Amino acid sequence: MLGRLLLSRAYHSTKGVFGCRPRPSAGYEGVEAAVLAKRNANANVYRWIEAYRTHGHRLAAIDPVRFQQGRDDAGTKLPELDYARYGLGATDRVDPAGLLSVPPTQQPLTLPELEQLLARIYCGTCSIELGFIESEEEREWLAARYEQLFRAPRPNTERRELAELMLKSQAFDHFLAVKFPTVKRYGGEGAESMMAFYWELFRCAAEQDLRNVVIGMPHRGKLNVLTTMFGTRPAKIFRKFKGHPEFPGDAQAMCDIASHFHTAADVTVGGKTFHLNMLHNPSHLEAVNPVSMGKARAKQLAHGDGPYDVSGGQRRSRVLNVQVHGDAAFPGQGINQECLMMATVPHFEVEGTVHLIVNNQVGFTTPAERGRSTRYVSDLAKSIMAPVVHVNGDDPEMLAGATRMAMEYRERFGKDFFIDLNCFRRWGHNELDDPTMTNPLLYRVIHARQSIPDVYAQRLIADGVLDQQDVDAISKSHQNYLTAELQAHAEYEPERSYFGAQWSGLQQPGDEVTVWNTGVDYRLLGHIGRESVTLPAGFNVHPHLQKTHIDARLKRLADGQRIDWATAEALAVGSLLCQGFHVRLSGEDVGRGTFSQRHAMLVDQQTNELYVPLNAMAAGQPHAGRFELANSILSEEAVLGFEYGMAIDSPNSLVLWEAQFGDFFNGAQIIIDTFLVSGETKWMLCNGLVMLLPHGYDGAASEHSSCRMERFLQMTDSRETSPDGDAVNLQVVNPSTPAQYFHVLRRQMIRNFRKPLVVVAPKTLLRLSDCVSTHADFAPGTHFQPVLGDPECGARVDPKRVRRVVLCSGKHYYTLQAERTARQVTDVALVRLESLCPFPVQAIRDELAQYVNAREFVWSQEEHRNMGAWTFVQPRFENMCERRIQYRGRPEAATVAVGVSQWHVQQAEEVIKSTLY
Repeated sequence: MLGRLLLSRAYHSTKGVFGCRPRPSAGYEGVEAAVLAKRNANANVYRWIEAYRTHGHRLAAIDPVRFQQGRDDAGTKLPELDYARYGLGATDRVDPAGLLSVPPTQQPLTLPELEQLLARIYCGTCSIELGFIESEEEREWLAARYEQLFRAPRPNTERRELAELMLKSQAFDHFLAVKFPTVKRYGGEGAESMMAFYWELFRCAAEQDLRNVVIGMPHRGKLNVLTTMFGTRPAKIFRKFKGHPEFPGDAQAMCDIASHFHTAADVTVGGKTFHLNMLHNPSHLEAVNPVSMGKARAKQLAHGDGPYDVSGGQRRSRVLNVQVHGDAAFPGQGINQECLMMATVPHFEVEGTVHLIVNNQVGFTTPAERGRSTRYVSDLAKSIMAPVVHVNGDDPEMLAGATRMAMEYRERFGKDFFIDLNCFRRWGHNELDDPTMTNPLLYRVIHARQSIPDVYAQRLIADGVLDQQDVDAISKSHQNYLTAELQAHAEYEPERSYFGAQWSGLQQPGDEVTVWNTGVDYRLLGHIGRESVTLPAGFNVHPHLQKTHIDARLKRLADGQRIDWATAEALAVGSLLCQGFHVRLSGEDVGRGTFSQRHAMLVDQQTNELYVPLNAMAAGQPHAGRFELANSILSEEAVLGFEYGMAIDSPNSLVLWEAQFGDFFNGAQIIIDTFLVSGETKWMLCNGLVMLLPHGYDGAASEHSSCRMERFLQMTDSRETSPDGDAVNLQVVNPSTPAQYFHVLRRQMIRNFRKPLVVVAPKTLLRLSDCVSTHADFAPGTHFQPVLGDPECGARVDPKRVRRVVLCSGKHYYTLQAERTARQVTDVALVRLESLCPFPVQAIRDELAQYVNAREFVWSQEEHRNMGAWTFVQPRFENMCERRIQYRGRPEAATVAVGVSQWHVQQAEEVIKSTLY
């Protein structure tokens, strides 16, 4: 029972919550009685057949460039595959029906005849790994379906199509080599058979009535696929190679290299149409994989499909995720393990991904035996018991068959499937690299052999399917097409591929900072707040939460004067749901919240059932959005990449990712650098992803103190000498009140543009008695304020007597305010920068105007001098506010915070003292 529960990925809820529908119980009834009887009657033969299914892959001829003999090479004999080991002899005869899924034979086969058949199936140019699959149903299906691949030859018309696609791919690479000899194109030479993968994938997608196919693919062969199969005009590629931008002149974009291009197109096969998305990819290999999963998930959300299907049906999702990997990168990059661990996790599963590993057998200059510690590049797949088929790149027909099998498996079981395409790389890491310096023997074999398209074409010529004139004509025709496209590149007008479909009505913002009314009538907010803690009859809530969460929230709402952080968040989420926006919050234990503050997802203490109160509120409103709480695996890189993928496809969803502690974002630095902060300027790909990064110096030492806001500020394109506008690539805020947080969340969706947002989020402020807001702070007409003036100004602090103006941000304000009140300091004003980027120049100027006699301007922060906002604030303040500003804070340091509590207290006291006195 325990193993079954673990395999089923049982969620807390048997009823399902938004974004997770319970999977049906298995209807498998076991192997048919007649088949079992046949196996029992031929037990030794069946043991021998099972040995081939388990070990045959070790002898398979899947390497097209074998240059050294290994332990289990073809031609050797594994003891597990010797029929004599099972008490069988050469004269024994057996009827394979019921033992193998092969066509009926006229008469029983001798053991040598059966051995020849088994070797052809399991030790030929294709093989499968089955031994690690625990599910009997899956093993039985996989063995039968795999063996059926060998029943009948492929029709000649299809073989001609495969040859044509591969020859066109080869012609494309040859054309570029001549016309652009100094350009790195990362061609498909040596892996042209991947065309057979896409060819069969598209045919299956049409047959299965898929709506969307979302592909994540790295550089290798990408331009070949785009131009040969995906409808991208070669003129676009040639224009880029000639040094021109890929976007229209009015696009605010810095552009990218051609091998990072994407496509979005409708594909029609056999009279049926589906939408294809191949994503932009950075040079960081495999980083696009979780993004493709997130985008596929967003498509499912848009269609009410798969995990979001609330109709009660169990139809497999009509959105397919495809991931193409490199052989060195797949086992070498940890992001792939993270992605696999998300494969069947609620709120992250996409109901099965089809994987193709383009196995060059060398990564950059690293030979395979030094690129991993496993036999196969695909061995990570075994961690989730995903089937693996290994194929020799010289056999595109078997690759096509394996692709159909993968699609059928995914349709039936909703799980991942891997194809390991063993091929080679004709040149080095790129076409300008000489690989013989580091891999001379391997490349001696590669350079001596024919290309994969030529090998396959010669096979078809031998079979009478093609003749040499056909082959020459295909290549010549494509060369002529490419020549015409090269001549037309100067007239090619880049297409406007952005702000269409679901992005219609949105735009890139301008150079001004706009103000958006995000206030809401408190009568509605009061209703939302009460609904956020309303539970169904009979729900057994934790007694501590009844008192500290539910009763306390109801009291705050009724009073309307002390709205805390978690309540403000619930009001923001609930009000967006009422306006028809979806909200998705993911991260580690976000349902509860790292600091046990949120409790947006409650668990019945008796039944373990989950309940999301805000979704119950929205259930009665047909046009309302839904709240998806995605408690994630312990991952930052893959999970943040997944959420980015959701955000680029769902402009009408507020997508938030919360780090357990702010500094843990650095596990996702690749996603932040290559996608989040640069995706719009590279690819005209907007996103409104929100990162919530808990931050604050509380004596918890280095790894739980700082969200490293200085890194995000350094990654912005904010200007030091002229005011910022909404067009900055990344917005960074450090809100110090619940209402400010409320407004900044709502602003993300209300605006007519989308920008990623970093929220320097609180820890101690979640429960600080002074950190509260009143109902008036949420009223219609209110909005996020980039600067908060001193609330004591005009009361205990006379603006005309202020000698020092202290600028600060976030939590630090409350520490300074408490000390100022305790010491009755009246000549120091405290001004809060709530927005760091865009830098609020005019709002600061307006605030400083009242302190006419101030002679000292100070920036005070908890962080060390080489951290925090100081280096960002200083040049902007001095250049645009035309005043010198002094620093008060901790000195420079190599680590975020000290690990000795006494030192921490001493430093904190010194910061306060130097700021106020």
